Amino acid sequence: MTGPVKRAYRSEKRTASAAATRARIREAATRLFVERGYAATTMRAVATAAGVGERTLYDAFPTKAALFSHTLGVATVGDEEPVRVAGRPEITAAREQADPRAALAHHVTYAAALLERAGYLIMVSVEAAGTDPDMRAAADAGATATHQVHLTLTETLHARGALRDGLDPATAADVLYALCSPHTHQLLRRHRGWSVEQYRTWLENAIVRELIG
Repeated sequence: MTGPVKRAYRSEKRTASAAATRARIREAATRLFVERGYAATTMRAVATAAGVGERTLYDAFPTKAALFSHTLGVATVGDEEPVRVAGRPEITAAREQADPRAALAHHVTYAAALLERAGYLIMVSVEAAGTDPDMRAAADAGATATHQVHLTLTETLHARGALRDGLDPATAADVLYALCSPHTHQLLRRHRGWSVEQYRTWLENAIVRELIG
């Protein structure tokens, strides 16, 4: 029985070590992608910043596009679990709120936290989309998924008669898409220096005004 126990122990240790390495790589990649942009960030620079060999980096992420996709994906949902934003319990909880203001507050809290984790990386993909097909695909896929999350909420609110008069679910989702965009987040948080709480409070108030009056 000692053999299997030792193998399990070694396996757990290797798994933990690999996870720690990926975390260092993500941290370094995030910093470099945001500071330098996608095109100017090299795999060699990421490996150096992460304190790993280039072979180790390429074994984990064969291309820069794969590295960026992984880094952005984990930043977006907050962990490595294969559950998309639409399936996250926080998003489900927002739709389940009977009070429309509470529903929007839950939605905004999650959206603001997501943008704190991933907003600047999303903007990297947007800025690189004009010259890089991989970034164009990533930006387009992300935009489509984000709008769908907003639409699912506004359809729920519409079905309950909670949207203000004359506002249809698609337009309401467009409003959420614009107000919760990484562009607006970057303008206010990075360029204007708003605090997290100032940004979140403004976002919630603006969305409540626009969607339910």
